[in-house]
Amino acid sequence: MCARAMANFGLSEMRLVAPRDGWPQKTRMKKGAVSAAAGATEILEHAVLFPDVESAVADLHHVFATTARERGQAKPVLAPSQAMAETKTRIGADQHVGILFGPERTGLENDDVALASAIITFPVNPKFASLNLAQAVLLTGYEWYRHAIGEAPPFDMPEMSPPARRETLLSFFAFLEGHLDRARYFWPEDKRPVMIRNLRNIIHRMNPSEQDVRSLRGALDLLVKRGRPQDDEPQS
Repeated sequence: MCARAMANFGLSEMRLVAPRDGWPQKTRMKKGAVSAAAGATEILEHAVLFPDVESAVADLHHVFATTARERGQAKPVLAPSQAMAETKTRIGADQHVGILFGPERTGLENDDVALASAIITFPVNPKFASLNLAQAVLLTGYEWYRHAIGEAPPFDMPEMSPPARRETLLSFFAFLEGHLDRARYFWPEDKRPVMIRNLRNIIHRMNPSEQDVRSLRGALDLLVKRGRPQDDEPQS
């Protein structure tokens, strides 16, 4: 699941420190890991194994340690967004940066945190601050991608048809108001001009496109026709 979170946000280098069940995993466990990775198997296949944290971070210029609780260590404490902004700057200066995540059950040991330059902690509900490992990777990865690539959405709303012309709207108003007149909607009569203006302003505030007006008129026309007695209905 961590590999999947990494792939979501363009992270590819996974380092594993003394996994409890070894690495690569045995057939049954490997199948489960591949399934959980949901296609990010290349990250799993290229994961590098280290015997201890010291060797895993030896080639790095800057290390962040993630933790949900205060450790009593005099280190800068940053939110993920702050840490990833700094990471972008450091990588731009040709520095190698790593992020330490602890085991699912226990988190990082204090000695592991002591190897880091700074701490990343997540602004979560203090009454329930625990995140699972993949969630922590996901949140950090998201902030990295946001700072590195930007946060523009990957796709836009499909292009709409042009805004409705006045003649289209006036035709629609005539159609709508005609049917409302027949249904005696504009009552009392002295309120009719105000009611029509309010109704038209509702439509204008929507700023409908040509297609919007055509679709709305077609739907209302069908409702009106369905509400009329049919010529072939038996007469009582």
